[in-house]
Amino acid sequence: MEAMLTAITSSVTTTFPLPAHSPSIYSSSLSILPNRSGCRISKTHNSGTATRLRNNSDSFFGPISATTTGARAASSSPFSVASSSSSAALPSEMKAWVYHEYGGVDVLKVDTKVAVPQVKEDQVLVKVVAAALNPVDFKRRLGKFKATDSPLPAVPGYDVSGVVVKVGTQVKEFEVGDEVYGDISEKALDGPKQFGSLAEYTAVEEHLLAPKPKNLDFVQAAALPLGIETAYEGLERAGFSAGKSILVLGGAGGVGSLVVQLAKQVFVASKVAATASSRKLVFLKSIGVDEPIDYTQVKYELLPEKFDVVYDAVGEGDRAVKAVKEGGSVVVLTGAVSPPGFRFVVTSNGAVLKKLNPFLESGKVKPIVDPSGPYPFDEVVKAFSHLESNRALGKFVFVSSFSTLSCKYNIHERTTANTTRAYLYSKISNGGQGMRKNKGVTSSSATGSSSLNQVLSLGQLQVESRSK
Repeated sequence: MEAMLTAITSSVTTTFPLPAHSPSIYSSSLSILPNRSGCRISKTHNSGTATRLRNNSDSFFGPISATTTGARAASSSPFSVASSSSSAALPSEMKAWVYHEYGGVDVLKVDTKVAVPQVKEDQVLVKVVAAALNPVDFKRRLGKFKATDSPLPAVPGYDVSGVVVKVGTQVKEFEVGDEVYGDISEKALDGPKQFGSLAEYTAVEEHLLAPKPKNLDFVQAAALPLGIETAYEGLERAGFSAGKSILVLGGAGGVGSLVVQLAKQVFVASKVAATASSRKLVFLKSIGVDEPIDYTQVKYELLPEKFDVVYDAVGEGDRAVKAVKEGGSVVVLTGAVSPPGFRFVVTSNGAVLKKLNPFLESGKVKPIVDPSGPYPFDEVVKAFSHLESNRALGKFVFVSSFSTLSCKYNIHERTTANTTRAYLYSKISNGGQGMRKNKGVTSSSATGSSSLNQVLSLGQLQVESRSK
């Protein structure tokens, strides 16, 4: 039977043949339906037995339902999953961003022949749906941590969200099909993983992961792990507690925005002040800052008010110590450290993410994705360049072009006199900063110019048929 795609809107059904080189999972048909309750994926085998990939009601893959019928897909299908006893269902090679030498963004290359990581007894293999960049990624690429780095070549990336496709023999908490997120390297600077999250698959120790919060999509979840763990560990080390005040330097950044929210919502601060440029002051207020400070106009260290804790996420330790109360603490993430300041390197810990999941699921703490993104996977170099400009608002997140689990979709239709067009647009949440419509490959029944996998991952599908 010829593969067909059916796109259904409230008033029109458009059916057309899939491109000849589309993924083989669509051996019979795929239906994409508007569905507020989230994504439902089921596969019908030749035996007639249906299986369902578990998916929560607000998965990044929703709100659509997708159903396939006919023979089971080939092993390389983006919907395939594998248990520990059926590793043959997984490919042996994958695509990934790799660098073979230290240097600028020009050392980053896409490699299509990277071996899929082997899973150890205490690890799971995660199909990457989204991954995020952190400052440590470009500093590591520049060779600033050569003495303790893992061997080259390296695949960058610490933060990940995705779906478990294989589990090690000693894994107890997760199973195939679980949606997870985490920082994949326990120590960011001391032997970080050689094969990071900017790849199709990544292997992660079970204790570094947590279930993805039910209300967050994969992009939002990927924006969190290293940043929120750093924010939380720093506040704990500083002895921060209810009723204390805090000044956050770089409050609009990936870590700083999470320090602000955790201090306010989790640690119950009496007052939260934070610095940012003038154009980001409104944003600071939106995440709970009581006193936004424009660092281009105000020297915060000269203000009469001092704080119980100063959290320096930008590297201004010499100034930061002048803004703290006597007996207070100064957390310094980068740059020079002067007493009473201290520096630490975060230890990845899935237990911290689990502890914070209720605050995320309640909406009290929100992930912040830089409004320039999410980035398609082929724009890693562009995002690295943006990150290194120190102009980030939140985190830079990538949607894996290797997984059709990578976009939320809305179906929109427009009818003219004799033609009905149905458009499938990605609806990617970026941490409350609004929505954007991805520009991507356009596929039509007339040309069949791109695979369905490409179209779905890039976020735009256009189909056209004559009205009857």
